[in-house]
Amino acid sequence: MPKFLRCLTLAAMLLGGPALAAPVQLSAGQTDYPVITDTDDSPAGPLVIDGCTLAAGAQCPGVDLSHADLSGINLNGADLSNATMTRVNLTGAQLRGADLSGADLRGARFPMAQMQGLKALGADLTGANLDGTRLAGADFTDANLTAISMEASWAPKARFVRARIVAANLSEAKFYNADMALARLEANNIRFTIWEGVHMEDCSGCPVDW
Repeated sequence: MPKFLRCLTLAAMLLGGPALAAPVQLSAGQTDYPVITDTDDSPAGPLVIDGCTLAAGAQCPGVDLSHADLSGINLNGADLSNATMTRVNLTGAQLRGADLSGADLRGARFPMAQMQGLKALGADLTGANLDGTRLAGADFTDANLTAISMEASWAPKARFVRARIVAANLSEAKFYNADMALARLEANNIRFTIWEGVHMEDCSGCPVDW
């Protein structure tokens, strides 16, 4: 016991008071309370959300991934058709050949994602961010692309048949040989957008004189 505690204990005894209890001595590394460690390390094993194991080739139609942070994930060839994915973060994700047809992708984030051959038929991408994405051969037939941002995205031979593209940011996007037949374009930012070889038959608002 430290000297000052011995003095206090002796004084208490002389004055008729209770002696001070000796402090609990803990061995090295021993604690009497739980230790909580804050870490950014990802949990071991595949990511599972709403019963779906998220990995390349996953078969999870109708899964709910709303607000999930899936940045950088590999979902190549995955079936996420009719999924609920509002405000999901897929920044830098790999979605080559994935199926997002009928999915709710409002406010979703896809900056710099690899989405070649993606299927998003009838999907709702209102307010989604597709800046810098790679969309070669992607299919957005009948999709709602209102207020999306596709700045500097590459979409050669992508299909936007009957798609709705209104109030969108298409600045510096490249649509080489894309198909926009029967699409509706209105009030978009098309600064430095490339429309070379785009099929615009019966398209409303397409820059046919580009």
